[in-house]
Amino acid sequence: HYLFIVVVAVNSTLLTINAGDYIFYTDWAWTSYTVFSISQTLMLLVGACYYLTFTGVPGTATYYALIMTVYTWIAKAAWFSLGYPYDFIVTPVWLPSAMLLDLVYWATKKNKHSLILFGGVLVGMSLPLFNMVNLITVADPLETAFKYPRPTLPPYMTPIEPQVGKFYNSPVALGAGAGAVLGCTMAAL
Repeated sequence: HYLFIVVVAVNSTLLTINAGDYIFYTDWAWTSYTVFSISQTLMLLVGACYYLTFTGVPGTATYYALIMTVYTWIAKAAWFSLGYPYDFIVTPVWLPSAMLLDLVYWATKKNKHSLILFGGVLVGMSLPLFNMVNLITVADPLETAFKYPRPTLPPYMTPIEPQVGKFYNSPVALGAGAGAVLGCTMAAL
């Protein structure tokens, strides 16, 4: 039982550990933001739903998100020790979405289908919004991005005129829409 918790949470953390790193991709910031938001949504939703139905106890989704958050902080602390700014350490964006998932499971009297449908939509639509907290808490994303080493694109992938922040100027809406659709699908699978 506890091994299950550790394995799932560790894997989730590994897959979401760089979810705040879109500020380093200056030319592709909003594209990366949307993709990372969707990946976080799916990892949180699939793992938390599995854990919820495994234990049958409302509240375990939040517990699962807390484990992910703590593990991520531990990993990000290694970055901090290398000289990265403290405000770059990822904020606990999974917790509010996990709380919504627990609320759905409790309110629908532990109905698995409602958990997948309603929970998937709520997590998918809320997490990109909470993920924006990452951007708000970083002092100056562009300054941080240029001050520290970052991944670079090969020349053939470098845009001639970077179209940053398009998507009708709402990467949150794009991430929320895609997250809601994909969240339900992946949770059902």
